[in-house]
Amino acid sequence: MTITTLLVANRGEIACRIFRTCRDLGITTVAVYSDADADALHVREADLAVRLPGAAPADTYLRGDLVVAAARAAGADAVHPGYGFLSENAAFAAAVQDAGLVWVGPPVKAIELMASKTRAKELMAGAGVPLLAPVDPATAGEGDLPLLLKAAAGGGGRGMRIVRELDALPGELLAAAAEAASAFGDGEVFAEPYVERGRHVEVQVMADAHDTVWALGTRDCSLQRRHQKVIEEAPAPGLDDALRTRLHEAAVAAARAVGYRGAGTVEFLVSAEGRPYFLEMNTRLQVEHPVTEAVFGLDLVALQLRVAEGEPLPSPEPPQPSGHAVEARLYAEDPARNWQPQTGALLTLEVPEGPGLRLDTGYTGGDTIGVHYDPMIAKVIAHAPTRTEAVRLLARALERARIHGPVTNRELLVRSLRHPDFAAARLDTGFYDRHLAELTAPAAGRDPATAALAATLADAVRGPDAVRGAEAVRAAEGGRGAEGGRGAPVAAPAPARFGAWRNVPSQPQRKRYRSEPDGTEHEVAYRTPRTGVPEPHETPGTRVLAAAPDHVTLEVDGVTRHFAVTAYADRVHVDATDAAYTFTALPRFTDPATHTAPGSLLAPMPGTVVRLAEGLAAGATVEAGQPLIWLEAMKMEHRILAPASGTLTALHAAPGHQVEVGALLAVVQEDPAATTPVPVPVPEETA
Repeated sequence: MTITTLLVANRGEIACRIFRTCRDLGITTVAVYSDADADALHVREADLAVRLPGAAPADTYLRGDLVVAAARAAGADAVHPGYGFLSENAAFAAAVQDAGLVWVGPPVKAIELMASKTRAKELMAGAGVPLLAPVDPATAGEGDLPLLLKAAAGGGGRGMRIVRELDALPGELLAAAAEAASAFGDGEVFAEPYVERGRHVEVQVMADAHDTVWALGTRDCSLQRRHQKVIEEAPAPGLDDALRTRLHEAAVAAARAVGYRGAGTVEFLVSAEGRPYFLEMNTRLQVEHPVTEAVFGLDLVALQLRVAEGEPLPSPEPPQPSGHAVEARLYAEDPARNWQPQTGALLTLEVPEGPGLRLDTGYTGGDTIGVHYDPMIAKVIAHAPTRTEAVRLLARALERARIHGPVTNRELLVRSLRHPDFAAARLDTGFYDRHLAELTAPAAGRDPATAALAATLADAVRGPDAVRGAEAVRAAEGGRGAEGGRGAPVAAPAPARFGAWRNVPSQPQRKRYRSEPDGTEHEVAYRTPRTGVPEPHETPGTRVLAAAPDHVTLEVDGVTRHFAVTAYADRVHVDATDAAYTFTALPRFTDPATHTAPGSLLAPMPGTVVRLAEGLAAGATVEAGQPLIWLEAMKMEHRILAPASGTLTALHAAPGHQVEVGALLAVVQEDPAATTPVPVPVPEETA
């Protein structure tokens, strides 16, 4: 059957990416959207769109019946599930086919066989795929530690726990089961040995209904946070030919064992000694599929559509790979604060374009990052002849990107790509456990005070009489034209229109800024002499070469530095050639209303209160570090901890409440006699 109209049962970046291929193939596209996504990019890019009433995923994108009804209403003849949501739901795949629609995915039976990780491992053992021996939690002993608890019915880090102490096992089992039940509707959890310093290596497979199965090389996805991937690359570096061959053969055997068709991924854990162990098979397209596309010169979505139409793959063997590709996931999150998700308006998103670079995103500047969905903004991919070149290209593209709005992990990505261990391909899943502190520390050689000075000087020249730079002033004095700070012709500055005199402050002007997100305050001073060009004050070795409302050029200790400056109300973004800074302009005097009572527990982000500690009520006694409130935001669950031992004097949170960032959840009055150390009240992530 030829597909003419395709509904994508997903949102965001993956929906936009599938639509791109459909446009190339002449296929009409249909989007579905929740109320929260009414103006989302994937809706704007689709030919047709159907509303799914509600905002939460459980009411919208996870409602297979509504999605099938939407496909019928729009006249679609096929459904592509993307990744996440219903992509590995066998009942949904069956419902699509029962409705007479083409399912762009594997057979229902293959999804069923791979849906449970425990059953999948049993099947893989029979196919000769190498496995880790399972551990029965009921009989586990000290010799079995450390253990990895995993949800049987899903992935993405939900329901996953590392257990290093036997006493912690019962509690972690309960917590993992509860999280798995909430995320996947199935609380089954299993245990297996946790491999220290293991690498996450996977093989992309593509199979048709004509007995052809391709193994499209390897990918390394070891750099992870919360058991979710951050940086991926193809091919996986540092594997010898024998190991690569074994991984390819095992992946093909896994696909054949379940009669697979379409795109899928077989994931392995490779020990430090080079032994591979089957983890799971993802019966869908992976987030990191672009690196495989780049290396093999393929469009995997186009191949998915081809296979779904019953056509064979183009050849018995896949094309030969070429070069190296690396992908970085740009998240709206703060790595320095326990990877805390961020929300709000994405004011600017500009990533450099050029040979070897690719951007996959579900956002554009002006969109809003909400609380209901994954915080990934975009994927940036670089492809080059060698790994070193691809890594360098990607790091520089991220460094030069202009991203204004919520805090992102952009700086972490750049530093990760340039870390000596990553450069030397010393990769394992504990990379961020070991290096996070140094990767999020203030960067040596970067001076936020200089960026704050640039912001101040740009701020100083805003308005209709903005001076375009020192060259413009000199040109005006000499009676001739000049080029401004960014190369645009400028006129001599007009005199201020205050009558017969001009007000030029003789005393230095001072402004205060708070660096975001670390909170460091900077006070900068400048003078505006009769030339009209602001001059730094109390900043030896710095002078202004050009100052415009959106661009400042400074000479700092003999080195010329350019700064692009963009202001949104009191928030100022400064983009330098090697760093990006965000500042909040502070008032001269502190507003007393901004203070909160000691012991106040504030919501660290917008979200939903999902539960409270048992028996929690005003008047209850709490211990320092005790989890009091569980908040869910952007598909992750966060614990709000008691900041001190004492008494809960107020409780404003209740299960089901929607709260905004900074909302007062509770107040704990510290007991001065308590001997329990008081921890820093930072929410602890549990997902």
